[in-house]
Amino acid sequence: MAKLSTEELLEQFAELSLIELSEFVKAFEEKFEVTAAAPVAAAAPAAAGGAGEAAAAEEKDEFDVVLEAAGDKKIGVIKEVRALTSLGLKEAKDLVDSAPKAVLEGVNKETAEKAKEQLEGAGATITLK
Repeated sequence: MAKLSTEELLEQFAELSLIELSEFVKAFEEKFEVTAAAPVAAAAPAAAGGAGEAAAAEEKDEFDVVLEAAGDKKIGVIKEVRALTSLGLKEAKDLVDSAPKAVLEGVNKETAEKAKEQLEGAGATITLK
């Protein structure tokens, strides 16, 4: 297999959904026994002055978008779930039917807020955790 350049790798990653990219990062961390957030977490205790504050700051960096209820417009919610997650129709419908359920996990605040707006616009009830 030919070795990919940095640009080629970035192009490949750009094509992944957020969930696929998150799964890749987890697999990468397990395979190479590293943590992608280590430099940020290591800098936080020195700046914050305590491990407890660093843990709280770390939790605020990642959010879970949780679908509490689909509301009256279930089809619109399913469409939004599919757009956000790249799930198939059946998987998205199952996710919406099994609410409360996480739609996106471990995403940044901006992505979580955007997803919340889209899903609430479709009629869903959403919470960020």
